[in-house]
Amino acid sequence: MAVITNKKHGDTTEPDTTSQPENENMNETRSLTEIMESIDELEEKIWYNRHLALKEKLEQGTGTLNKEALKDAEKSAEEIRKKYKNNIGPWNDFEWGMLNGKLSALRWVLGDEWDSLDI
Repeated sequence: MAVITNKKHGDTTEPDTTSQPENENMNETRSLTEIMESIDELEEKIWYNRHLALKEKLEQGTGTLNKEALKDAEKSAEEIRKKYKNNIGPWNDFEWGMLNGKLSALRWVLGDEWDSLDI
């Protein structure tokens, strides 16, 4: 049984184990492995869609990328397409915001600053 200590006043309190939890439907916390796997998936999906946006800019002549980097990016994009099949977008603005928000929240749980969306 955990003991709760109020360091400011030096009080020690035993938790009340007889009362019901505030939210009986509260799920168990996620494991670090599950959180990391979700972060990896979100990063891959976000990278993939950023890759598609860059490809579009290249096709329009408004973006630049050396041929070797493009070849490597295409290889990575193909691996992501195979891995996630039809669940890789494109997404509307709301869905895009949800993906980025989930990534930001999961990273925050692990100690990153809010809005850390670097991939």
